[in-house]
Amino acid sequence: MTTPTVTELVRNGNHVGERRELGRYTIPEGERLIIGQRINGVVRLVDVPAGGRGRHYLIERQLEQDGHSALNAIVADYLQQAEQHRVVPMLIPIQRWLDHADTSDGRDE
Repeated sequence: MTTPTVTELVRNGNHVGERRELGRYTIPEGERLIIGQRINGVVRLVDVPAGGRGRHYLIERQLEQDGHSALNAIVADYLQQAEQHRVVPMLIPIQRWLDHADTSDGRDE
């Protein structure tokens, strides 16, 4: 008799996939992780403290519609913003972020 393999968890009626670390960064407050996880078929990207305790931030969700390259681009940009500003990027006011955004994409301003 073989033991069945568990490939998916169910929490509160939601199908929950494995958490995957996609990046990490360090700010003065400590080390943080960028985690990707599929919940109920929806890919979510979150920013969590490496130690597990503290504020969690939802970065993006429903990334499965945009593909893996979009996920990688968001993670790379998020890590760059964390390094540049030395804070959790989700805490940066939008205008400050826009002031530093790359506008060299050829569009007229």
